[in-house]
Amino acid sequence: MNRDQLVAQRYGREEMPSVAMSAVIEQLLSHRTVRHHLPDPVPDDALRAIVTAAQSASTSSNLQPWSVIAVRSPDTKARLAALAGDQAHVAQAPLVLIWLADLARLEAVAQSVGLTRDGLDYLEMLLVGVIDASLAAQNAMAAAESLGLSGCFIGGMRNQAAQVADLLGLPPKVFAVFGMTLGKEDPAHPADIKPRLPQAVVWHNERYEPVAEQLRGVAAYNQSMADFYVSQGMNVRGTWAVHSSKRIATPEALTGREALVEALQTLGFPLK
Repeated sequence: MNRDQLVAQRYGREEMPSVAMSAVIEQLLSHRTVRHHLPDPVPDDALRAIVTAAQSASTSSNLQPWSVIAVRSPDTKARLAALAGDQAHVAQAPLVLIWLADLARLEAVAQSVGLTRDGLDYLEMLLVGVIDASLAAQNAMAAAESLGLSGCFIGGMRNQAAQVADLLGLPPKVFAVFGMTLGKEDPAHPADIKPRLPQAVVWHNERYEPVAEQLRGVAAYNQSMADFYVSQGMNVRGTWAVHSSKRIATPEALTGREALVEALQTLGFPLK
């Protein structure tokens, strides 16, 4: 697929923007969510490279308040799949990475040098851990894809946060932000590039554009996604706007995450 085709697939029916291109940008444009993998294991040297790339991401004040757990055990993957909402691809993938906001290490470091750590009790520090884990994980996915691997982010790890913490032996002040499946894509079930919102919807200059203006771009995106669903043979009811609205319609639509504040407090985050 040439570079113009990559941009066209990323934006569907939208008029194609003129973009500068590099090998890195080309790879990022090629990203796909892959849920079907071959059973081939991910080699240790590839995993070390992925973690190295993750540790090369930016981190607030060089605190590095994140960790990652590599899960290969079939039993543990099966349990994680169930906790994440019965996502079969979590159990099927040869490798699952669990990305953690990890304040326990900072707490221990402060204790080791005889300093207090009251700042860890505040929402800001949890946000720092979540943001840094996310930055690291995005680097990791890009690195994995450069090595011929592919995967899927698993937000369902937050559905039952306390149970995931118990399964993985997480100490207080450590929280599984999301998972990531990794492996070689199964060619019998190829994934495709999914269109994104038009740039005019997400790109603002100087000041935030009124939401009413953005809705025109959303209407065009509804059609791009309808085309995508047809091309994938997916029987999706309603538009992208309807589908997305249903995900926020009720607390129950959050599939367990409506209780996340209580779960986080149980896991040692007072959230002051």
